[in-house]
Amino acid sequence: MKFLIINGPNLNLLGRREPGIYGEENYESLCARLKVRAEARGATAECFQSNHEGAIVDAIQAADGVYDAIIMNPGAYTHYSVAILDALKAVSVPCVEVHISNIHQREEFRHKSVTAPACVGQICGLGLYGYEAAMDYFLAREG
Repeated sequence: MKFLIINGPNLNLLGRREPGIYGEENYESLCARLKVRAEARGATAECFQSNHEGAIVDAIQAADGVYDAIIMNPGAYTHYSVAILDALKAVSVPCVEVHISNIHQREEFRHKSVTAPACVGQICGLGLYGYEAAMDYFLAREG
């Protein structure tokens, strides 16, 4: 199984940005951990991060026919990006949306995800483990 892990705006600042909410592990460490976890299960994982909506749309479109699953934390785009929603709906690659924090315990505007309806599920509030849980979901579904 080939995973594409997409991270949106400001996730490149993991470990430095609001560590009380997002933890102290940095982005590079998260990606390395996910790659090792995938390889230990006979899979591969590639990480992609952008602060630009169009680049995320391009990555989703390019994933079609190349990757078996997308694990995506769209960051703030979760709450308003119809472009990302439409890109997810346009490809045949299933996606699980992940959020490090529990978006339902935060500001009201964070409670609504416009991108989740194009995903097979949403994981939030489990910290960085949410990425691993999404990977495990897809691997269990395949087996």
